[in-house]
Amino acid sequence: MRVGAVFILGLYFLLYLDCRPAAPPVSVSNRPVSINDRPVTNLPLPPSKPLAEMSWTDGEGRVQKLADLQGKAVILDFWATYCPPCRQEIPHLNSLIAKYGRDNLEIVGLNVGGDEDKPAIPSFIAKTKMDYPIAFPESELTRFIFATRDDIPQTAVFDRKGTMITKIVGFSPDIQKELDNAVEQAVKSE
Repeated sequence: MRVGAVFILGLYFLLYLDCRPAAPPVSVSNRPVSINDRPVTNLPLPPSKPLAEMSWTDGEGRVQKLADLQGKAVILDFWATYCPPCRQEIPHLNSLIAKYGRDNLEIVGLNVGGDEDKPAIPSFIAKTKMDYPIAFPESELTRFIFATRDDIPQTAVFDRKGTMITKIVGFSPDIQKELDNAVEQAVKSE
């Protein structure tokens, strides 16, 4: 019995030694921690090129970039056909074009629904009146806009010089007011 108690006590001691937390990592250099020479961080990476040079492609294969639209306020609306708030936002975006005119405001609907969403776009457009063009963003633009959140719609508002005023996530009556204020500021900028 005594031998069994010593054996069990020894087993508990060995388990205790094995279950202790590991020692914290020790820095061996002043270089940041990386895996395969890529930094490990939860912060978004900076854009690989200026925002004005980021582009999108329309259905006919024409490429356009933000720099092409300088002199106008610009809304880049990132959406998908299966997104209910995206569908709610479209009539309001149409009303903004009617209010400010195409000479002052350019809106581009950038579909981010992926390859499975592309076949649904023609029937979606046939049912939904959209007074602005639809295109597909380059991956760098998508990565930049969705760096911190991946919800849709995401609506980026730019002033006449191409500076981003705000990025809005979602759509609701309160968000609509925020969007209206940002667009008014963008259109009035010189």
